[in-house]
Amino acid sequence: MFKRQMLRVYAFLILPLIYIPEKLPAAQTDEVSIEALRSCINKGIAFFHSISTQGGYVYYVTVDLERRWGESEADAQTIEVQSPGTPAVGMSFLQAYRVTGKADHLHAARDAAYALIRGQNALGGWEHTIRFNRPKARRVSFDDDQTQGAIRFLMALDQAIDDDALTQAIDRALDLMIAAQLDNGGWPHMFPPRGDYHDYATFNDQGINDCIRVMMDAVRYYDAPEYRASLKRVGRFLMISQLPPPQPGWAQQYNAYLQPAWARDFEPPAVCPAVTVNNLVTLMDLYDLTHQSLYLKPIPDALRWLEQIRLPNGLWARFVELGTGKALYYDRDRIRVDSTADLHIERRTGYAYETALSQRIEQVHERFDAIRNRKEEPSSQDSAKAWRKMIPQVRAIMDAQDEQGRWITSNDRYRRHTPGVRWNGEYETQDRISSAVFNRNIRLLCRFLDLCQQRNEE
Repeated sequence: MFKRQMLRVYAFLILPLIYIPEKLPAAQTDEVSIEALRSCINKGIAFFHSISTQGGYVYYVTVDLERRWGESEADAQTIEVQSPGTPAVGMSFLQAYRVTGKADHLHAARDAAYALIRGQNALGGWEHTIRFNRPKARRVSFDDDQTQGAIRFLMALDQAIDDDALTQAIDRALDLMIAAQLDNGGWPHMFPPRGDYHDYATFNDQGINDCIRVMMDAVRYYDAPEYRASLKRVGRFLMISQLPPPQPGWAQQYNAYLQPAWARDFEPPAVCPAVTVNNLVTLMDLYDLTHQSLYLKPIPDALRWLEQIRLPNGLWARFVELGTGKALYYDRDRIRVDSTADLHIERRTGYAYETALSQRIEQVHERFDAIRNRKEEPSSQDSAKAWRKMIPQVRAIMDAQDEQGRWITSNDRYRRHTPGVRWNGEYETQDRISSAVFNRNIRLLCRFLDLCQQRNEE
Protein backbone atom coordinates (compact mmCIF):
# COMPACT_ATOMS: atom_id res chain seq x y z
CA MET A 1 0.00 0.00 0.00
CA PHE A 2 1.37 3.39 -0.96
CA LYS A 3 2.40 5.88 1.71
CA ARG A 4 -0.79 7.67 2.58
CA GLN A 5 0.87 10.64 4.18
CA MET A 6 2.46 11.59 0.86
CA LEU A 7 -0.97 11.86 -0.73
CA ARG A 8 -2.75 13.46 2.19
CA VAL A 9 -5.36 15.99 1.22
CA TYR A 10 -5.47 18.83 3.69
CA ALA A 11 -8.77 20.20 2.46
CA PHE A 12 -11.41 19.06 4.94
CA LEU A 13 -14.58 17.49 3.56
CA ILE A 14 -16.46 17.54 6.83
CA LEU A 15 -18.72 20.56 6.42
CA PRO A 16 -20.97 21.22 3.46
CA LEU A 17 -20.05 24.21 1.33
CA ILE A 18 -22.54 27.01 1.93
CA TYR A 19 -22.71 30.14 -0.15
CA ILE A 20 -22.54 33.32 1.96
CA PRO A 21 -24.37 36.38 0.68
CA GLU A 22 -22.22 39.48 0.42
CA LYS A 23 -24.36 41.34 2.91
CA LEU A 24 -26.68 40.25 5.69
CA PRO A 25 -28.68 42.50 7.97
CA ALA A 26 -26.53 43.40 10.94
CA ALA A 27 -29.30 42.51 13.38
CA GLN A 28 -29.15 38.92 12.19
CA THR A 29 -25.61 38.47 13.47
CA ASP A 30 -25.80 40.76 16.49
CA GLU A 31 -28.25 38.36 18.12
CA VAL A 32 -25.47 35.80 18.66
CA SER A 33 -22.20 36.61 20.35
CA ILE A 34 -19.34 34.88 18.55
CA GLU A 35 -17.40 34.74 21.81
CA ALA A 36 -20.33 33.08 23.56
CA LEU A 37 -20.74 30.70 20.62
CA ARG A 38 -17.12 29.60 20.83
CA SER A 39 -17.44 29.18 24.59
CA CYS A 40 -20.52 27.01 24.15
CA ILE A 41 -18.72 24.73 21.69
CA ASN A 42 -15.64 24.49 23.90
CA LYS A 43 -17.63 23.72 27.07
CA GLY A 44 -19.74 21.13 25.30
CA ILE A 45 -16.75 19.27 23.94
CA ALA A 46 -14.78 19.47 27.18
CA PHE A 47 -17.65 17.91 29.11
CA PHE A 48 -18.43 15.22 26.57
CA HIS A 49 -14.78 14.22 26.27
CA SER A 50 -14.67 13.90 30.05
CA ILE A 51 -17.33 11.15 30.07
CA SER A 52 -15.69 8.93 27.47
CA THR A 53 -14.73 5.31 28.04
CA GLN A 54 -11.13 4.94 26.87
CA GLY A 55 -11.96 7.62 24.31
CA GLY A 56 -15.22 6.01 23.12
CA TYR A 57 -18.92 6.64 23.62
CA VAL A 58 -22.30 4.96 23.92
CA TYR A 59 -25.70 6.46 23.03
CA TYR A 60 -26.89 7.61 26.44
CA VAL A 61 -25.45 8.20 29.90
CA THR A 62 -27.55 9.09 32.91
CA VAL A 63 -26.88 12.48 34.47
CA ASP A 64 -25.22 10.87 37.49
CA LEU A 65 -22.96 8.94 35.04
CA GLU A 66 -23.93 5.65 36.70
CA ARG A 67 -25.79 4.00 33.82
CA ARG A 68 -25.02 3.76 30.11
CA TRP A 69 -26.89 2.53 27.04
CA GLY A 70 -26.12 1.68 23.48
CA GLU A 71 -28.24 -0.84 21.61
CA SER A 72 -28.77 -2.26 25.11
CA GLU A 73 -27.48 -1.45 28.58
CA ALA A 74 -23.68 -1.17 28.52
CA ASP A 75 -21.03 -1.72 31.16
CA ALA A 76 -18.06 0.53 31.83
CA GLN A 77 -15.90 -1.40 29.32
CA THR A 78 -18.24 -1.06 26.32
CA ILE A 79 -18.55 1.58 23.62
CA GLU A 80 -20.69 1.86 20.50
CA VAL A 81 -19.37 1.94 16.95
CA GLN A 82 -22.81 2.45 15.46
CA SER A 83 -23.98 6.05 15.13
CA PRO A 84 -24.48 8.17 17.20
CA GLY A 85 -21.62 6.47 19.03
CA THR A 86 -17.86 6.78 18.82
CA PRO A 87 -17.18 7.58 15.13
CA ALA A 88 -20.02 10.11 15.01
CA VAL A 89 -18.85 11.81 18.21
CA GLY A 90 -15.27 11.79 16.92
CA MET A 91 -16.42 13.47 13.71
CA SER A 92 -18.14 16.16 15.79
CA PHE A 93 -14.86 16.81 17.63
CA LEU A 94 -13.02 17.00 14.32
CA GLN A 95 -15.58 19.38 12.90
CA ALA A 96 -15.13 21.64 15.92
CA TYR A 97 -11.35 21.55 15.49
CA ARG A 98 -11.73 22.60 11.88
CA VAL A 99 -13.68 25.76 12.70
CA THR A 100 -11.98 26.69 15.99
CA GLY A 101 -8.42 25.46 15.56
CA LYS A 102 -8.51 24.46 19.22
CA ALA A 103 -6.01 21.67 19.96
CA ASP A 104 -8.21 20.17 22.70
CA HIS A 105 -10.84 19.30 20.11
CA LEU A 106 -8.28 17.50 17.95
CA HIS A 107 -7.04 15.66 21.04
CA ALA A 108 -10.58 14.47 21.76
CA ALA A 109 -10.95 13.28 18.16
CA ARG A 110 -7.66 11.41 18.38
CA ASP A 111 -8.83 9.68 21.57
CA ALA A 112 -11.99 8.53 19.81
CA ALA A 113 -9.89 7.20 16.92
CA TYR A 114 -7.62 5.28 19.28
CA ALA A 115 -10.67 3.70 20.93
CA LEU A 116 -11.76 2.45 17.50
CA ILE A 117 -8.25 1.28 16.63
CA ARG A 118 -8.10 -0.76 19.85
CA GLY A 119 -11.41 -2.35 18.89
CA GLN A 120 -10.55 -3.05 15.25
CA ASN A 121 -10.66 -6.79 14.70
CA ALA A 122 -8.30 -9.07 12.80
CA LEU A 123 -10.32 -8.67 9.60
CA GLY A 124 -9.87 -4.89 9.72
CA GLY A 125 -13.44 -3.93 10.64
CA TRP A 126 -15.96 -3.64 13.44
CA GLU A 127 -19.33 -4.75 14.72
CA HIS A 128 -21.75 -2.38 16.44
CA THR A 129 -20.00 -2.48 19.83
CA ILE A 130 -16.47 -2.69 21.19
CA ARG A 131 -16.05 -4.53 24.49
CA PHE A 132 -12.58 -3.81 25.77
CA ASN A 133 -12.70 -6.63 28.30
CA ARG A 134 -13.74 -9.34 25.82
CA PRO A 135 -12.20 -10.96 22.74
CA LYS A 136 -12.66 -9.04 19.51
CA ALA A 137 -15.41 -10.08 17.13
CA ARG A 138 -14.52 -12.48 14.33
CA ARG A 139 -16.81 -10.89 11.78
CA VAL A 140 -17.43 -7.47 10.27
CA SER A 141 -20.76 -5.68 10.08
CA PHE A 142 -21.78 -3.33 7.27
CA ASP A 143 -25.16 -2.77 8.94
CA ASP A 144 -26.22 0.69 10.13
CA ASP A 145 -22.98 2.40 9.02
CA GLN A 146 -20.92 0.55 11.61
CA THR A 147 -17.67 -0.39 9.90
CA GLN A 148 -18.21 2.28 7.25
CA GLY A 149 -18.70 5.12 9.76
CA ALA A 150 -15.54 4.12 11.63
CA ILE A 151 -13.45 4.13 8.45
CA ARG A 152 -14.77 7.50 7.26
CA PHE A 153 -13.94 9.10 10.59
CA LEU A 154 -10.43 7.64 10.66
CA MET A 155 -9.77 8.84 7.12
CA ALA A 156 -11.07 12.33 7.93
CA LEU A 157 -8.78 12.51 10.98
CA ASP A 158 -5.90 11.31 8.82
CA GLN A 159 -6.17 14.58 6.90
CA ALA A 160 -5.34 16.51 10.09
CA ILE A 161 -2.61 14.45 11.76
CA ASP A 162 0.34 12.21 10.92
CA ASP A 163 0.06 9.05 12.98
CA ASP A 164 1.47 5.62 12.10
CA ALA A 165 -1.15 3.70 14.09
CA LEU A 166 -3.90 5.61 12.32
CA THR A 167 -2.33 4.98 8.91
CA GLN A 168 -2.05 1.25 9.60
CA ALA A 169 -5.65 1.04 10.80
CA ILE A 170 -6.90 2.78 7.65
CA ASP A 171 -4.80 0.53 5.41
CA ARG A 172 -6.28 -2.56 7.04
CA ALA A 173 -9.81 -1.18 6.87
CA LEU A 174 -9.63 -0.25 3.20
CA ASP A 175 -8.06 -3.62 2.38
CA LEU A 176 -11.09 -5.14 4.10
CA MET A 177 -13.48 -3.07 2.00
CA ILE A 178 -11.93 -4.41 -1.20
CA ALA A 179 -11.75 -8.01 0.10
CA ALA A 180 -15.40 -7.96 1.18
CA GLN A 181 -16.74 -6.51 -2.07
CA LEU A 182 -18.81 -9.12 -3.87
CA ASP A 183 -18.15 -10.33 -7.39
CA ASN A 184 -21.21 -8.39 -8.58
CA GLY A 185 -19.78 -5.17 -7.09
CA GLY A 186 -22.02 -4.83 -4.05
CA TRP A 187 -21.24 -5.45 -0.40
CA PRO A 188 -22.82 -8.00 1.93
CA HIS A 189 -24.57 -7.38 5.21
CA MET A 190 -21.83 -9.24 7.11
CA PHE A 191 -18.35 -10.54 6.31
CA PRO A 192 -16.94 -13.18 6.03
CA PRO A 193 -19.68 -15.28 4.36
CA ARG A 194 -22.08 -17.12 6.65
CA GLY A 195 -24.13 -19.13 4.18
CA ASP A 196 -27.36 -17.18 4.67
CA TYR A 197 -28.97 -13.86 3.72
CA HIS A 198 -26.18 -11.93 5.44
CA ASP A 199 -24.06 -12.81 2.39
CA TYR A 200 -26.42 -11.01 0.00
CA ALA A 201 -25.69 -7.63 -1.53
CA THR A 202 -27.60 -5.44 0.92
CA PHE A 203 -29.06 -1.96 0.47
CA ASN A 204 -31.13 -2.23 3.64
CA ASP A 205 -30.18 0.44 6.20
CA GLN A 206 -28.05 2.02 3.45
CA GLY A 207 -25.39 -0.69 3.77
CA ILE A 208 -24.03 -0.49 0.22
CA ASN A 209 -24.66 3.27 0.09
CA ASP A 210 -22.42 3.74 3.14
CA CYS A 211 -19.76 1.49 1.60
CA ILE A 212 -19.82 3.70 -1.47
CA ARG A 213 -19.33 6.77 0.73
CA VAL A 214 -16.23 5.12 2.19
CA MET A 215 -14.73 4.43 -1.21
CA MET A 216 -15.61 7.90 -2.49
CA ASP A 217 -13.74 9.43 0.45
CA ALA A 218 -10.83 7.06 -0.18
CA VAL A 219 -10.66 8.28 -3.78
CA ARG A 220 -10.86 11.93 -2.71
CA TYR A 221 -8.21 11.61 -0.03
CA TYR A 222 -5.77 9.11 -1.57
CA ASP A 223 -6.73 8.61 -5.25
CA ALA A 224 -5.37 5.07 -5.49
CA PRO A 225 -6.32 3.01 -8.56
CA GLU A 226 -7.73 0.15 -6.45
CA TYR A 227 -10.23 2.53 -4.86
CA ARG A 228 -11.32 3.91 -8.22
CA ALA A 229 -11.71 0.35 -9.51
CA SER A 230 -13.86 -0.52 -6.50
CA LEU A 231 -16.12 2.47 -7.15
CA LYS A 232 -16.44 1.55 -10.80
CA ARG A 233 -17.53 -1.97 -9.86
CA VAL A 234 -20.18 -0.82 -7.40
CA GLY A 235 -21.37 1.86 -9.82
CA ARG A 236 -22.02 -0.88 -12.35
CA PHE A 237 -23.83 -2.86 -9.66
CA LEU A 238 -26.15 0.08 -8.99
CA MET A 239 -27.00 0.21 -12.68
CA ILE A 240 -27.63 -3.50 -13.25
CA SER A 241 -29.54 -4.08 -10.00
CA GLN A 242 -32.24 -1.56 -10.91
CA LEU A 243 -35.35 -3.58 -11.74
CA PRO A 244 -36.93 -3.20 -15.18
CA PRO A 245 -40.04 -1.15 -15.97
CA PRO A 246 -42.80 -0.92 -14.91
CA GLN A 247 -41.08 -1.15 -11.48
CA PRO A 248 -37.72 0.59 -12.03
CA GLY A 249 -36.69 0.67 -8.39
CA TRP A 250 -34.36 -1.40 -6.22
CA ALA A 251 -34.79 -4.21 -3.71
CA GLN A 252 -33.37 -4.32 -0.18
CA GLN A 253 -31.14 -7.30 -0.92
CA TYR A 254 -30.06 -9.42 -3.88
CA ASN A 255 -28.84 -13.00 -4.08
CA ALA A 256 -25.89 -14.20 -6.14
CA TYR A 257 -28.12 -14.34 -9.24
CA LEU A 258 -29.01 -10.66 -8.88
CA GLN A 259 -32.56 -11.50 -7.85
CA PRO A 260 -34.44 -9.73 -5.03
CA ALA A 261 -34.27 -12.16 -2.12
CA TRP A 262 -35.67 -12.88 1.32
CA ALA A 263 -33.73 -11.59 4.32
CA ARG A 264 -35.50 -11.90 7.68
CA ASP A 265 -38.95 -13.51 7.74
CA PHE A 266 -40.65 -10.13 7.51
CA GLU A 267 -38.39 -8.82 4.72
CA PRO A 268 -39.63 -10.35 1.44
CA PRO A 269 -38.24 -10.00 -2.07
CA ALA A 270 -39.81 -6.75 -3.20
CA VAL A 271 -39.22 -3.34 -4.74
CA CYS A 272 -38.43 -0.85 -1.98
CA PRO A 273 -39.22 2.87 -2.36
CA ALA A 274 -36.96 4.02 0.50
CA VAL A 275 -34.02 2.04 -0.90
CA THR A 276 -34.76 3.52 -4.31
CA VAL A 277 -34.57 7.08 -2.95
CA ASN A 278 -31.26 6.28 -1.23
CA ASN A 279 -29.85 4.89 -4.45
CA LEU A 280 -30.90 7.93 -6.47
CA VAL A 281 -28.95 10.12 -4.05
CA THR A 282 -25.94 7.82 -4.32
CA LEU A 283 -26.09 7.88 -8.12
CA MET A 284 -25.94 11.69 -8.04
CA ASP A 285 -23.04 11.51 -5.58
CA LEU A 286 -21.18 9.26 -8.00
CA TYR A 287 -21.95 11.65 -10.84
CA ASP A 288 -20.59 14.59 -8.83
CA LEU A 289 -17.36 12.71 -8.22
CA THR A 290 -16.83 11.13 -11.62
CA HIS A 291 -18.81 13.44 -13.97
CA GLN A 292 -20.02 10.31 -15.79
CA SER A 293 -23.52 10.98 -17.08
CA LEU A 294 -24.40 7.28 -17.19
CA TYR A 295 -25.10 7.50 -13.43
CA LEU A 296 -27.98 9.88 -14.14
CA LYS A 297 -29.78 7.62 -16.61
CA PRO A 298 -31.71 5.49 -14.06
CA ILE A 299 -33.12 8.52 -12.23
CA PRO A 300 -36.08 9.74 -14.36
CA ASP A 301 -37.82 6.35 -14.55
CA ALA A 302 -37.34 5.72 -10.84
CA LEU A 303 -38.78 9.13 -9.92
CA ARG A 304 -41.86 8.53 -12.05
CA TRP A 305 -42.38 5.13 -10.42
CA LEU A 306 -42.08 6.61 -6.95
CA GLU A 307 -44.82 9.13 -7.70
CA GLN A 308 -47.10 6.40 -9.05
CA ILE A 309 -46.97 4.08 -6.02
CA ARG A 310 -47.71 6.55 -3.22
CA LEU A 311 -50.28 5.11 -0.81
CA PRO A 312 -53.67 6.79 -0.25
CA ASN A 313 -52.46 7.91 3.22
CA GLY A 314 -49.62 9.89 1.62
CA LEU A 315 -46.91 7.44 2.70
CA TRP A 316 -44.93 4.81 0.80
CA ALA A 317 -44.93 1.10 1.56
CA ARG A 318 -41.58 -0.29 2.57
CA PHE A 319 -42.17 -3.33 0.35
CA VAL A 320 -43.96 -3.27 -2.99
CA GLU A 321 -44.86 -6.65 -4.46
CA LEU A 322 -42.99 -7.61 -7.61
CA GLY A 323 -45.33 -7.55 -10.57
CA THR A 324 -48.56 -6.46 -8.85
CA GLY A 325 -47.36 -3.23 -7.21
CA LYS A 326 -49.31 -4.03 -4.03
CA ALA A 327 -47.98 -3.07 -0.59
CA LEU A 328 -46.57 -6.08 1.27
CA TYR A 329 -46.86 -6.61 5.03
CA TYR A 330 -45.27 -9.67 6.62
CA ASP A 331 -45.36 -10.67 10.25
CA ARG A 332 -42.73 -12.96 11.71
CA ASP A 333 -42.72 -16.56 10.40
CA ARG A 334 -43.41 -15.13 6.90
CA ILE A 335 -47.10 -14.67 7.58
CA ARG A 336 -48.53 -12.20 5.09
CA VAL A 337 -51.21 -9.81 6.34
CA ASP A 338 -53.28 -7.13 4.63
CA SER A 339 -52.25 -4.02 6.58
CA THR A 340 -50.17 -2.75 9.48
CA ALA A 341 -53.25 -3.07 11.70
CA ASP A 342 -53.07 -6.86 11.26
CA LEU A 343 -49.47 -7.10 12.47
CA HIS A 344 -48.52 -8.13 15.98
CA ILE A 345 -47.72 -5.13 18.17
CA GLU A 346 -43.98 -5.92 18.18
CA ARG A 347 -43.82 -5.74 14.38
CA ARG A 348 -46.27 -2.87 14.12
CA THR A 349 -44.18 -0.59 16.36
CA GLY A 350 -40.70 -2.04 15.80
CA TYR A 351 -40.40 -1.78 12.04
CA ALA A 352 -41.22 0.91 9.47
CA TYR A 353 -43.60 -0.80 7.04
CA GLU A 354 -44.75 2.60 5.77
CA THR A 355 -42.54 5.67 5.50
CA ALA A 356 -42.82 9.37 4.66
CA LEU A 357 -40.68 10.06 1.62
CA SER A 358 -42.24 13.17 0.06
CA GLN A 359 -39.60 15.60 1.34
CA ARG A 360 -36.71 13.37 0.31
CA ILE A 361 -38.19 12.76 -3.14
CA GLU A 362 -38.64 16.51 -3.57
CA GLN A 363 -34.98 17.01 -2.65
CA VAL A 364 -33.94 14.42 -5.22
CA HIS A 365 -36.04 16.22 -7.86
CA GLU A 366 -34.43 19.56 -6.98
CA ARG A 367 -30.90 18.21 -7.02
CA PHE A 368 -31.46 16.32 -10.27
CA ASP A 369 -32.92 19.43 -11.90
CA ALA A 370 -29.96 21.48 -10.67
CA ILE A 371 -27.54 18.98 -12.18
CA ARG A 372 -29.33 19.01 -15.53
CA ASN A 373 -29.49 22.81 -15.49
CA ARG A 374 -25.86 23.05 -14.34
CA LYS A 375 -26.91 25.05 -11.30
CA GLU A 376 -24.22 24.61 -8.68
CA GLU A 377 -24.81 27.30 -6.05
CA PRO A 378 -27.91 28.35 -4.14
CA SER A 379 -29.19 31.84 -4.75
CA SER A 380 -28.37 34.70 -2.39
CA GLN A 381 -32.00 34.77 -1.32
CA ASP A 382 -32.01 31.07 -0.43
CA SER A 383 -28.75 31.42 1.50
CA ALA A 384 -30.02 34.39 3.47
CA LYS A 385 -33.09 32.36 4.44
CA ALA A 386 -30.90 29.52 5.65
CA TRP A 387 -28.81 31.96 7.66
CA ARG A 388 -31.82 33.50 9.35
CA LYS A 389 -33.27 30.08 10.10
CA MET A 390 -30.14 29.02 11.96
CA ILE A 391 -30.14 31.92 14.41
CA PRO A 392 -33.05 30.82 16.63
CA GLN A 393 -31.74 27.25 16.54
CA VAL A 394 -28.30 28.42 17.66
CA ARG A 395 -29.76 30.54 20.44
CA ALA A 396 -31.93 27.68 21.66
CA ILE A 397 -28.94 25.31 21.78
CA MET A 398 -26.82 27.84 23.64
CA ASP A 399 -29.61 28.56 26.13
CA ALA A 400 -30.16 24.85 26.77
CA GLN A 401 -26.55 24.18 27.75
CA ASP A 402 -25.90 24.15 31.49
CA GLU A 403 -22.85 25.49 33.33
CA GLN A 404 -21.02 22.16 33.04
CA GLY A 405 -21.38 22.14 29.26
CA ARG A 406 -24.13 19.49 29.23
CA TRP A 407 -27.29 19.20 27.18
CA ILE A 408 -29.59 17.11 29.32
CA THR A 409 -32.35 15.19 27.58
CA SER A 410 -35.50 14.92 29.66
CA ASN A 411 -36.93 11.52 30.40
CA ASP A 412 -40.21 12.13 28.54
CA ARG A 413 -38.46 13.28 25.38
CA TYR A 414 -36.06 10.35 25.55
CA ARG A 415 -38.87 7.82 25.81
CA ARG A 416 -40.76 9.28 22.86
CA HIS A 417 -37.70 9.02 20.60
CA THR A 418 -36.47 5.57 21.64
CA PRO A 419 -39.42 3.19 21.27
CA GLY A 420 -37.17 0.16 20.87
CA VAL A 421 -35.59 0.45 24.34
CA ARG A 422 -36.69 -2.10 26.91
CA TRP A 423 -37.80 -0.21 29.96
CA ASN A 424 -38.05 -0.93 33.63
CA GLY A 425 -39.25 1.35 36.39
CA GLU A 426 -35.80 2.36 37.62
CA TYR A 427 -34.48 3.58 34.27
CA GLU A 428 -37.70 5.38 33.39
CA THR A 429 -37.19 7.93 36.15
CA GLN A 430 -33.78 9.15 35.00
CA ASP A 431 -32.86 11.97 32.64
CA ARG A 432 -29.83 11.40 30.44
CA ILE A 433 -27.09 12.82 28.24
CA SER A 434 -27.50 11.87 24.60
CA SER A 435 -24.72 11.41 22.04
CA ALA A 436 -27.21 12.14 19.26
CA VAL A 437 -28.18 15.46 20.84
CA PHE A 438 -24.53 16.35 21.40
CA ASN A 439 -23.63 15.58 17.78
CA ARG A 440 -26.57 17.53 16.40
CA ASN A 441 -25.91 20.57 18.59
CA ILE A 442 -22.15 20.73 18.08
CA ARG A 443 -22.43 20.31 14.32
CA LEU A 444 -25.04 23.03 13.97
CA LEU A 445 -23.03 25.41 16.17
CA CYS A 446 -19.91 24.68 14.13
CA ARG A 447 -21.70 25.31 10.84
CA PHE A 448 -22.94 28.63 12.15
CA LEU A 449 -19.51 29.64 13.48
CA ASP A 450 -17.95 28.69 10.17
CA LEU A 451 -20.43 30.97 8.37
CA CYS A 452 -19.67 33.81 10.73
CA GLN A 453 -15.93 33.46 10.23
CA GLN A 454 -16.24 33.30 6.46
CA ARG A 455 -18.36 36.45 6.48
CA ASN A 456 -15.86 38.29 8.65
CA GLU A 457 -13.08 37.42 6.22
CA GLU A 458 -14.91 38.98 3.27
